[in-house]
Amino acid sequence: MKKIISGISIAMLLFCASSVFAQQGNGGGRMMDPAAMKQRLIDSVQLTSVQADSVVAINQEFRGKMRDIFSDQSLSQDDKRAKMTDLNAVRDDRIKAFLGDDLFKKYHDYEVRNRPQRMRGGGGGNNN
Repeated sequence: MKKIISGISIAMLLFCASSVFAQQGNGGGRMMDPAAMKQRLIDSVQLTSVQADSVVAINQEFRGKMRDIFSDQSLSQDDKRAKMTDLNAVRDDRIKAFLGDDLFKKYHDYEVRNRPQRMRGGGGGNNN
């Protein structure tokens, strides 16, 4: 259950982040610039440039797939959650395989720590 909640939370984080960055004047609704995302990972998680590039690339690859799931009107909310959970698990496995257990934990903790701040500013998808 913890993995499901974590996976859904990360997905929500990715989609809510676009609203926050749009409100901050970053690209009129587009996701944060990959270079800015990379720098944030380097500064906050202490990833190397290569590690940050890989994490950004993996997240960008999966972002389109997540968007497709959310916009699929033929799926129920439960079906969307299940698909997102599976997709997040695959993405997390790829990131973890690249970063290793210790750095993945730091990355995941960073994302969890910053989620409330982004969700307050984004205003979307937070049903708490």
